[in-house]
Amino acid sequence: MSTYTQLYYHIVFAPKHREPVLLKPAQTRLFSYLWKVLENKKCHPYAINGVEDHVHIFTHVHQTISVAQLVKDLKLASSDFIKRERVFPGFAAWQEGYAVFTKSHEDKDGIIKYVKNQEEHHRNESYLDELKRLLREAGIEFDQRYLD
Repeated sequence: MSTYTQLYYHIVFAPKHREPVLLKPAQTRLFSYLWKVLENKKCHPYAINGVEDHVHIFTHVHQTISVAQLVKDLKLASSDFIKRERVFPGFAAWQEGYAVFTKSHEDKDGIIKYVKNQEEHHRNESYLDELKRLLREAGIEFDQRYLD
């Protein structure tokens, strides 16, 4: 029998100290690079976007890859790309942590729209408030000390 999976993940991570260093003119280069990294890992990205202080990725993850390893690979590869290409001069590193939320097939279109509309969305909600809301909606307990 073949292997059949539908592993949708909404991944969120930020630069160290949530510094707003992912400046708009070069964001497309970063998002395109992340897209290629995902494809090279046999994942199927649906949407990648963000604002100056964080990135959202919605992707199907290949069944042979752990989410932790995927996020680690995305952060390492993109950090190297940012520094090598001098894409964001103020970028030092990614934060250690990240957030990942599983999503159902029924959530797919809504999550794609949500990720694509980050700029508009963040006119009304900060990244930290968004992260807390996403954690609460997913039923994930968190320690406030690690968010500040």
